[in-house]
Amino acid sequence: MTAQFALTDDQLAIQDMARKFTADNITPFAAEWDEKHHFPRDVIQKTGELGFGAIYVSEASGGIALGRLEAALIMEAMAYGCPATSAYVSIHNMASWMIDTYGSDELKARYLPKLVTMEHIASYALTEPGSGSDAAALKTSARLDGDHYVLNGTKQFISGGGFNDIYVVMVRTGEHKSKGITCLVIEKDTPGLSFGAPENKLGWNASPTAQLIFEDCRVPVANRVGDEGEGFRFAMAGLDGGRLNIGACSLGGAQRCLDEAVTYTKDRQQFGQSISEFQNTQFMLADMATELEAARALLYLAAAKVTDGAPDKTRFSAMAKRLATDTGSKVVNDALQLFGGYGYLKDYPIERFWRDLRVHSILEGTNQVMRMIVGRDMLR
Repeated sequence: MTAQFALTDDQLAIQDMARKFTADNITPFAAEWDEKHHFPRDVIQKTGELGFGAIYVSEASGGIALGRLEAALIMEAMAYGCPATSAYVSIHNMASWMIDTYGSDELKARYLPKLVTMEHIASYALTEPGSGSDAAALKTSARLDGDHYVLNGTKQFISGGGFNDIYVVMVRTGEHKSKGITCLVIEKDTPGLSFGAPENKLGWNASPTAQLIFEDCRVPVANRVGDEGEGFRFAMAGLDGGRLNIGACSLGGAQRCLDEAVTYTKDRQQFGQSISEFQNTQFMLADMATELEAARALLYLAAAKVTDGAPDKTRFSAMAKRLATDTGSKVVNDALQLFGGYGYLKDYPIERFWRDLRVHSILEGTNQVMRMIVGRDMLR
């Protein structure tokens, strides 16, 4: 295989490390986490020992300073065991990266040491009850009062809400729709910050989701990331990588279900033979594998573009996220069909992946918004 299309030795080593960690620490326990709605904080923090709390944080700040392809390989490997846990690590990385890339030296020194090791875990808070896809319409207000901002409003669908230590939050400091948004780092125990009840979800049960509620919550101006009005730009910059990671989580989950389907169809006997011997089964497996590889190839290409800062990186991130998440869900759905009635039972992992992957075509920008991004870029 030519080097152009091969992973490097370093990338293969990182992938192997993430796969081994997943096989030992995630895959055997993921069904129980899902069933009991258990948040495996200890396991997530253990990923910090491998450097996975700061995958693309600079070495100067204690990170491992890898590229977006390496990050995607890690997310894909971990999602093979549990997509919800893998996505949680991705969100933490997006928040850490934002502080490292745009924060002052003082802010970085205050928060990054514990985020890098994952002693503290971070959330990213952009979405609100009334502003989902129209993210720039957010209303959570931050009024300047001396050397503090006074916050009022609600954030919706926040992974880690009520559990995580640090929240990187987008708030409104000005009238302009996108240039009136500012980014603040807020600690869990800040007076005036409270959390909604954990949401009761279809999937992602190992990952708690809740509202952030601000009621005259005072946050020091010193906790601002960058300048006033720059928050929306930071949020959008962070989403290119977040979209790649969530696409990678879909690839990992789908690969797991494809592997399970291959094993199952060889074992399962119907009409006097293994169902893997039926042409229909082979055609389904062939299509699942082909579509998964095509989505993976596009995602890896997009990851390389984001690392290199290519001019078309946002278009490719959107294309890759759309294809990987749609394909991932389709592959899992087909795997469930190949399992027949057993695929619908919780005795097998397929139904959990079917539930967990469904949300990937909604979060980090819905797949309809991904099409908007690509279409607008093509017509620019």
